[in-house]
Order: sequence, then structure tokens, then C-alpha cells
Amino acid sequence: MTHFVKPFLATAFLAIVTASAASAQMPAVPSLSQAAPPVPVGQVALNASAVFAENNQPIRSGLVWRVYEDKGDTIQPLIVGRSSSPTPNFTLAAGNYIVHVAYGFASASKRLSIQTGNVTERFTISAGALRLKGAVGDTPIPANRLSFSVYVPIGQNSEGRLVIANAKANDIIRLPEGTYHVVSTYGDANAIMRSDLKVESGRVTEATLYHRAATVTLKLVAAAGGEAFAGTAFSVLTPGGDVIREAIGAFPSVTLADGDYVLIARHEGKVQTREFKVESGLDRDIEIIATP
Repeated sequence: MTHFVKPFLATAFLAIVTASAASAQMPAVPSLSQAAPPVPVGQVALNASAVFAENNQPIRSGLVWRVYEDKGDTIQPLIVGRSSSPTPNFTLAAGNYIVHVAYGFASASKRLSIQTGNVTERFTISAGALRLKGAVGDTPIPANRLSFSVYVPIGQNSEGRLVIANAKANDIIRLPEGTYHVVSTYGDANAIMRSDLKVESGRVTEATLYHRAATVTLKLVAAAGGEAFAGTAFSVLTPGGDVIREAIGAFPSVTLADGDYVLIARHEGKVQTREFKVESGLDRDIEIIATP
């Protein structure tokens, strides 16, 4: 089901789709019911698996397992095994171990005493995932123009703790169950959208964050439609004088949130200015006519 939520910015909105994490996990892996290999004489076997807390569905991808020799709390544990299989089989010497499994930023661990034979352990992880995209109106934003940061809110601070920065569109971001603050940046200026998203155990939340923005190409020309002067230094400011973006070149491009701006062009000791307006979805050239 697709639904819409009120965003933090009045100039953007958000579409969310949730799906079962089991059905959205990539890539496909073999069946979980594989036979364990024979155990050498004098050793023991640990057969591990993990399920989602919400529905006990097996986790079939995205797991990283580590097995540490447990010599007590005062001694640094020594790693003796690791695997990225959904159902690893570890062959170990009899003894005490700490088994840790990570699913992205979520994890679970157990202390185990394995003395004889085969031991089977199932781990429960309370986690889901986000898959994020961006669009302007009905037009998807290319993945290479987008980046996402995900935060855990702390108290009244929505950006209390950074979990991941510069995540790419369509990445599977595996997270513990909970509410997260997502910041979407389109381009490298002020086209930013923020919203809270809930991660549910065993489910992938697919969210499209809708920006109200456009890309403008800056030019200093002798006449309308003329050739742009190379080596021009441009500054894009808010009407109040705050610098949004600076660039040097004949025709640099910048992606801006919709609104009013002031453009300053500096070339060969002369300064030219003009005001302009950005309308969402309308990419265009912004020219300053050079005056003598």
C-alpha cells in the first residue's frame, strides 16, 4: 500500500511503500535447508541461523557472522570464525564462545558453551530496512544526484545520532526496528528534504522523497543567448544575502530549491548582479548580461 505523510518542508512530500523484508532481500541465496558438513573427530559443530523478530521469517541475505573465543570479560575475545552465509556451519574446538551476527546496523549475540556434538542456534533480530529514492514531480532523480543521511532522533533533536551518511538511492539500508530521521540531498546546494520514517521488523520500507527543485545553468554573456565568458566566478545568494553556492567557469550548473535568489558574477574585475526565481522541475539557463 502506498500512502503519503506530511513532510518537514512545506515544499516537498513523501511516498512510502512497505514490503516484507524476506521478499525484498537481495541477492537470492540457496535454500536454508542445507546439510551440515561432517564434523572431524575431536571437534564440535555450530549450525547458526537468524530470523526476524516480528514474524520469525528466516533472514536469507545481508548477514555477517563472527565467532569469538570466550575467555571471560577481562580478556579480549579472539575471533575464530566468520561467515556471510545465511546459515553458516562452524567447526570448532570444544569450549566457550561468543557468537555475533550483524544485519546491517542491527545485531544479536549469544554466549554459548559447546562441548560435544552438533549445536544448532537460532538468533532473533529485530530489524527491517529502508530503500530510498527521490523525484521531482513525476520525474525520478538520477541516483548519482542524490544522497541520503539517516539519523536516530534523541529527545527533541531529530538529528541526534548519525547512523549512515551518503547512502545512495536504491541501497538496502538495514536498521534496527524504530523511527529514523532521513535527510535527502539533491545536488550539492540547498535542495534538501527531511522526513521521519518508521522501520518495522521484517519489512522493507520503500520511500520516495519528493523535492521541489530545479537545476539552473549560470552564464555571463555579452548579449542574450550569446557565448558565455570563461573563468567567471559566480555566487548564488538568498535575498537576505546568505551564500548558497559558489562556482567558477563558463556555465556551471547548480541544483536549487524553488524560491528567489540573487546571482553575482565576477569577471575581469567587474561585478554583475541579477535576481532570479527557481521553479520546481523547470531546468533552465540563468544569464547575466555583462554591462560595459
